[in-house]
Amino acid sequence: MLRSTSVGGTSSCASDSRTPAQAEVKDDISLHSPRTPLPKLQLFILFYVQLAEPIASTVIYPFVNQLVRATGITDGDEKRTGYFAGVIESAFYATEAICVLQWGRASDRIGRKPVLLGGLLGMTLSMVGFGLSRQFWSVVLARCAEGALCGNIGVIKGMIAELTDASNMAQAFAFLPMVWTTGAIIGCKYPYFLPCAVSATCSAFAFLLGLFFLKEVIHPWTLQKTHVSDNESTYSNISKPTPESPVPLRELFVFPILISMSNYSSLAFIEMALIALLPLFYSSPIEHGGLNLSPSTIGILLGIFGLVNGVFQAFFFAKIIKRLGAKNLFIAGMSSFIPIFLLFPVMNLLALRWGVSPIVWALVACQLAVVIVMDMSYATIFIYITSAAPNKRSLGATNGMGQTVVSILRAIGPAMSSSLFALSLEHNLMGGYAVYFVLVVISGIALLLAVRLPREPWRRD
Repeated sequence: MLRSTSVGGTSSCASDSRTPAQAEVKDDISLHSPRTPLPKLQLFILFYVQLAEPIASTVIYPFVNQLVRATGITDGDEKRTGYFAGVIESAFYATEAICVLQWGRASDRIGRKPVLLGGLLGMTLSMVGFGLSRQFWSVVLARCAEGALCGNIGVIKGMIAELTDASNMAQAFAFLPMVWTTGAIIGCKYPYFLPCAVSATCSAFAFLLGLFFLKEVIHPWTLQKTHVSDNESTYSNISKPTPESPVPLRELFVFPILISMSNYSSLAFIEMALIALLPLFYSSPIEHGGLNLSPSTIGILLGIFGLVNGVFQAFFFAKIIKRLGAKNLFIAGMSSFIPIFLLFPVMNLLALRWGVSPIVWALVACQLAVVIVMDMSYATIFIYITSAAPNKRSLGATNGMGQTVVSILRAIGPAMSSSLFALSLEHNLMGGYAVYFVLVVISGIALLLAVRLPREPWRRD
């Protein structure tokens, strides 16, 4: 019987939302049992495979505006560059949103490894195609192919859950934010065919690594002996659906999955809005609401942040979630968005008065430190989503559903926050700071979703 448990024995509001499918959860997700050693080689391969996605999705950012101009689609009108660049950037997440659920469901039926390898091979070819594109339509087509073939993130999270148990799942999921940060840093470092070739090589190497060393964690078909009457033979047939068979998609629309997915979606949407604002705020002139930092300074700042964030998540997340509990840590992470956004106008006001002084730099450091706290929400919500799956054979579909919604919101979030930033300044809304207060309100609404989670992830009696 599925139930939600809490520290101290108090059950949450989610404990009354139970279904027969949910009662078949295979593993207990307990954060307090003795830790099993991690399967290091298999996890290393999975994380390297995951590294290919952030590289592929972010490698275009340093040169996308120049690429748009080179295609001639703007007819020399610089004001149109941002629009066409946005189309290219969003195409990846839009097609990923369409296809990621189907990749997850396919992995539940034919196995995780074939889906991962197919995605890596497709990403390799599409990145080469992107680097060789000279016309706008071919650039968008290649970008769409990247997103459509990049269904690996949901499958990878399912494999991590299957390779770990209750005692070490938090430790394993803690590495995912570090992998994404590392990939984003690598992807933004290098322009045109060269970075695309580097990205394609990364995907190709991950394909070979997975092909030869990654183990399949599920068997696509379960065979059983079927006994029939004396005038018939005994055959080994494919069995009927069992508790470990993938459940129909409609059975995934239950409270534990929906509330976990909703929290994951709100987290990803607000975080992508933040990611778009950070470089925009840092690079904009002080009189236009920013700090007027040089590109090299911004690169160094974000590089140091990425390194510190990755190390912190890898070494401290498991200890912190064990001490605070999953729900408390997730709420702390979501709450951190409020001071993060409120610090933007404070830093700009101080810079207007005294320039980018040591006080401003101290606030920049404080803001990025709070972002590290926010990033712990990702590994936490991954545990909730995994524990909400009806069984292991439905992990691909469960993660695919969540990733579908998240991909849509990741395509919308940056465009929304960037547009609000421009509108706030252009019309002097709330002194030019309206964008931050809008995001604070959205963050507050997201907290209402966070408190609906159980104190600890679901498990069975």
